Amino acid sequence: MSTVDDLTAEVLAGRHGPDPRELPATSVFWVHHGTRLAGGDTTYRNQYVLVRVGTAFGACAFAEGDADPAVAANYSGAPVARLLTEAPAPVRVAALDAYLGSVRPHRTSDAERVVLPAGTPEERARARDAAVAGLLDVEPGAKVALIGVVNPLVAAIRERGAECLPCDLSLRTTQWGDPVTPDMRDVLGVADAVVATGMTIGNGTFDEILRACRERDIPLIVYAQTAGAVARHFLGGGVTALSAEPFPFSQFSADESALYRYRAGEKTWTTTSPTR
Repeated sequence: MSTVDDLTAEVLAGRHGPDPRELPATSVFWVHHGTRLAGGDTTYRNQYVLVRVGTAFGACAFAEGDADPAVAANYSGAPVARLLTEAPAPVRVAALDAYLGSVRPHRTSDAERVVLPAGTPEERARARDAAVAGLLDVEPGAKVALIGVVNPLVAAIRERGAECLPCDLSLRTTQWGDPVTPDMRDVLGVADAVVATGMTIGNGTFDEILRACRERDIPLIVYAQTAGAVARHFLGGGVTALSAEPFPFSQFSADESALYRYRAGEKTWTTTSPTR
């Protein structure tokens, strides 16, 4: 399996679990929210499609215009196979994520469970991004491409002694005024490691990132609210490590919550709290 489309075809063929033609997507819903962290000047405007299959929720963040609230009425209760073949791209990704998450839940997998502390949005964001940065294993001074910019993660990468190369389709500067390129090719060719958001699966750029990291033999770390269970299937096949944060996401609660860290070739069963 080399692409997300290949994985989808395998699921449709019944190679990863129950027949998706017989398995319902119980609910499909749409979330639109904005966030501005204290001390920052960036308002993050996020939209998600979420799909529930069995005990799992699948998620896909998407850009304006790629889906609308009508997907909730159009696809709730439909077979997963219909979502995977007929629905708009964000719904297809969320359905694939939900299916794979229901077959192998993160909470019972071989992941390291990281508990994010109760607290303010800023405290929880810092803890989450420190947990993601903790998957980086690079020398001081290494160049780390960050594809999908969130300012606390920029800071967390720098705190590890690395140079951050930010790339984002929407942002043009970081909180500290660093230029942000919109073209990931500007950073993929020079980075010593890549940290990419799961949203790259939703917008169709993940396959190119995966191919570039394979060809250059550099680490690829994925941090995913979008499609964490999808990214998991590429561990050891281009993805070096993964932080998967299933719904409900940390920004939707002030209470403790969990994300799940995977490393290619490792099996761990520990529960930890991130360094803050």
